[in-house]
Amino acid sequence: MLNFCTLFDSNYLSRGLELFESLKKTKTNFHLYVVAFDDACYEYLKNLNKTELTAISLSDFEDEKLKQVKSGRTTAEYCWTCTPSIILYCIEKFQLPSCTYVDADMIFYENPQVLFDELNDKSIIISEHRYTRDYDVSATHGIYCVQFMYFKNDQNGLNALTWWRDRCIEWCFAYLEDGKFGDQKYLDDWTERFPGVHVMQNPGGGLAPWNVQQYFIEDKNGRPIITDKQKGTQHPLIFFHFHGLKFYTDDKVAFCGALYELDKDVKEILYFPYIRLLLNTGEQVIRSGFKQNPQGARQTSPGSGKVLLEYIKNVIFLMYKGRLPLFKKSLFMTSLHDHIYKLNGIK
Repeated sequence: MLNFCTLFDSNYLSRGLELFESLKKTKTNFHLYVVAFDDACYEYLKNLNKTELTAISLSDFEDEKLKQVKSGRTTAEYCWTCTPSIILYCIEKFQLPSCTYVDADMIFYENPQVLFDELNDKSIIISEHRYTRDYDVSATHGIYCVQFMYFKNDQNGLNALTWWRDRCIEWCFAYLEDGKFGDQKYLDDWTERFPGVHVMQNPGGGLAPWNVQQYFIEDKNGRPIITDKQKGTQHPLIFFHFHGLKFYTDDKVAFCGALYELDKDVKEILYFPYIRLLLNTGEQVIRSGFKQNPQGARQTSPGSGKVLLEYIKNVIFLMYKGRLPLFKKSLFMTSLHDHIYKLNGIK
């Protein structure tokens, strides 16, 4: 059995549920452990009574070391801080032989067992960002992405995991300082620092808005297939990370923060179906009596003008922070139009 863990709150509930459902659809033999970051999310998950899912309350998960640093970090920074602790908690609490952290905003299209088949005798799996050149911020944001992190319950796995947990408790913030950024830059030297580390090789694992430009994508009988634009090699898509997807209550959705260029086929084969799934799941959750918005949408409509202003401020801020190292005219001229959609046009 494959053991996975993740974390999310009510704002990401629909995403987390679709992550769970995607593992079921791929006929994966799995169990998913979820640390729910608010009480409403925990109660909802607990009442689902899914045999493949274990809900963990924040109060049961948090230890004194985490509580001591919580008040000094933003919500996002605290989630990053908690990531290694969640993996370690699940391994120890449930006596797991191994556990893999996955981000809640990704879904599987194929059984991920093929990714674990790469391990051989290794104890850890990490995955590269594989940035498209125009978006390469590995120098500031890390070579590897904390999106799919496997640890075996052995000396090599636990040594690296406890070291990472200690570092994240010491420092985990959303800015660059002394070669550190969040929980990710700590991974840069792991292939030299720790024995037993394997870097995921399958191109079908780890696709995301910052690297999908390198591939053609097509749907073959309901299975997304990717083709490397330079090498011409084909692979089934194992999982996609829908980072930055944002809903608005004025019936708009923004793709990946409107910061990455996406081909038409990527939108039609991946994004549109995913958004439809989230909308349908969100409606089901609300009909069940859930009092919060499971999409994380704003409670007040920002209006089109404010969406545009927010987008421009986002771009300027990220350029200032070094996350958009190459200014592209097309970023301002086409990205807003290409990435912000009215939901009624997707449904």
